[in-house]
Amino acid sequence: MVFISNILSTVLTAVSLAQLSSAHSHPALGSPEAIKRAVFQQNARRSLADCQDTLSKRGGIHERARARRENLANEIRMARGLNTAAPFKRDLDSVLATDHHSNKTGITNDTDASTIFDGESSCVLASEVTQGPYYVDGEYVRYDLREDQEGVDIYVDVQLIDVSTCEPVPDVYIDFWHANSTGVYSGVVSGGNGNTDDATNLNNTFGRGIQKTDEDGVAQWLSLFPGHYTGRTTHIHVSAHQTNGTLFMNGTYIGDSISHVGQIYFDQDLISEVEALEPYSTNTQTLTTNEEDGLLAEAADVIDPVLYYVLLGNSVSDGLMMWTSIGIDASAVYTTSAAATLTENGGVMNENGSGGPGGPPPPEVDA
Repeated sequence: MVFISNILSTVLTAVSLAQLSSAHSHPALGSPEAIKRAVFQQNARRSLADCQDTLSKRGGIHERARARRENLANEIRMARGLNTAAPFKRDLDSVLATDHHSNKTGITNDTDASTIFDGESSCVLASEVTQGPYYVDGEYVRYDLREDQEGVDIYVDVQLIDVSTCEPVPDVYIDFWHANSTGVYSGVVSGGNGNTDDATNLNNTFGRGIQKTDEDGVAQWLSLFPGHYTGRTTHIHVSAHQTNGTLFMNGTYIGDSISHVGQIYFDQDLISEVEALEPYSTNTQTLTTNEEDGLLAEAADVIDPVLYYVLLGNSVSDGLMMWTSIGIDASAVYTTSAAATLTENGGVMNENGSGGPGGPPPPEVDA
């Protein structure tokens, strides 16, 4: 895995808000799409829970997950010159004012690692009508997404489990993208996304990357804790590509279809702690909390979409290791469309400019 081998604004106008809302559109209540999504979420949650015993018995998947997460945290700490005995803090006390909280309490330095880095931390990557705003086709297959951006380092471990078979999902490309510390996405020039006069952002790639899952269905990234933007709580977008896409010679990947798409979130106390640091504290966009976020509330009705984490040092500024296991329906196929495409000559905006239908064909295979 890469962790082991390579450790190492403006106020939005009404138009911008409308574009942002459209970019986060989801099915109307009672529509066929909404019903399909709700059925999948409910069934998948039950199936993922049913998979826990099976995964523990089948090939030691949970046991390997525990060992992997413990080893990763310690190796990262050593590489960063941090205390390997630093607190294994894990906060999921109150995601919302609902029954979504960790049953792990009283975590201390002496808590057994198997309790902290368990294999049961999971959510369900449910299908959505759009992949959220500012999805870009042709992102780089890579581990480190930070580039020249500033912020709190996060090491993220994501494991895919097929809820229909209780098996890990290997050899699937996971697309991973999020805003920077001040709530701006790279690769897209659009109202509501930073300075619209800065056309160079179309060629930027920070906070974006794709990784292929290993035999245990695991993919990992080193990135920066994302900042918030108006209308949404802090989150990361993830999508699971079918394996019929194209890996280009320049190291980018475009998938012909997507199995699932969704978002993962953070504990509100953790968000507040990070937001107090620079450059997050310079973000002038309106802050939306977890409790105020409609999409998180919708997801939290049936799943727990919040990442688990440990501190790598004594404070969040020393970095975080985060993880989740995600249940998907690997046989599902959804057609999606990007806001822009990264070609060998730079970024090209598609017709919609945020997400949803439309857009030019992908670049030639020799891009």
